[in-house]
Amino acid sequence: MKQTLLQEKYPIYILELDKEETSCRGVDDIIAYFRQKIEEHPVAVLIGEFDHYAHTSSLEDGKIGEGISGGKNIVFCFGKELMSPKMLAVRPRSIGVAEMDGHFVISFLEAPNPVANASMEEWTLALRNPVPA
Repeated sequence: MKQTLLQEKYPIYILELDKEETSCRGVDDIIAYFRQKIEEHPVAVLIGEFDHYAHTSSLEDGKIGEGISGGKNIVFCFGKELMSPKMLAVRPRSIGVAEMDGHFVISFLEAPNPVANASMEEWTLALRNPVPA
């Protein structure tokens, strides 16, 4: 898993995962896996899913990068405190899953809460192993 700055200002985590490295066969399988992790978490709450690929494909002037054949986000929140109204700017969380030729790209913005960030990193890295049905 790599940590990088997107557009020189957004700290993101990225995992490029060859399709042979996971038992997940498509974007929907990975999203279902994250949904299960969120639902099992004692604090996290699922908000929804967004099919970014379908949305962009439906636009008359929508553009999709070369090699991207699918892309969804799962949206959720770990927030168990709201000590400042400014925290609303960095919530909720989202994990993006893109399907490319032969591999997946899973990415998320670094969370201000280290425990939440560690959970997302752990969930993502566990995709390298066979995912239980």
